[in-house]
Amino acid sequence: MKLKVHETGGGDRTAVLIHGIMASAGTWCRVAPLLAARGYRVLMPDLRGHGESPHAAEYSPELFAADLVESLPTGADVAIGHSLGALSLSLAAAELRPAKAVYSDPAWKIGGDANPDIEGFAAFTKRATAEQIRKMAPKWADEDIAAELDGYARWDVGAARWLREAEDMIPDRPVVPSLVQGAGDRRLVPDDLAADLRAKGFAVTQVEGTGHCVHRDDLDGFMASLEGWI
Repeated sequence: MKLKVHETGGGDRTAVLIHGIMASAGTWCRVAPLLAARGYRVLMPDLRGHGESPHAAEYSPELFAADLVESLPTGADVAIGHSLGALSLSLAAAELRPAKAVYSDPAWKIGGDANPDIEGFAAFTKRATAEQIRKMAPKWADEDIAAELDGYARWDVGAARWLREAEDMIPDRPVVPSLVQGAGDRRLVPDDLAADLRAKGFAVTQVEGTGHCVHRDDLDGFMASLEGWI
């Protein structure tokens, strides 16, 4: 599938930003301008079933990854994926071949009871209010809340059904120089997984005091953790 790819910045380097499930390219509303100011052309796809990209009959990590390969240029200077976007990027990295990859709180450890009520939350997204999101995410800026509401309104709740049968998809090795950026709450990147990833050749950092959306909970900490990677 050809995805809608949003673009900002006119620099001579390329950065790719890939959002997570239930969101859209709008999740990067505060990150993208900072990268553009650093001299990047920033490309932000909407995954299938999200944002302005088409809905589909089928969804899976492999299909999300194949769409990225179909829709993005190879050889970006850096590619950053969050959550499902990180999982999709890890499956596409061998073909996209970014110079560097950053996996922000990646959804690699998703089997078993990791998603006990994903469908209940999916239904909630269609009736969520700004006030409810503010209570769930008190550290977010107003722009982040507005972007989340927009993402909730546009996404296909069927895009989460594959999670019923999901199994852990932890990479065997980094195919390009890779940073794993864990959230402070450590739910998706617990300490034992971090140690395993380091042994496999990944660089790993944690941004303390953050939940799953590191770039929204602590934008400064998110950017600081990328020094040397952007």
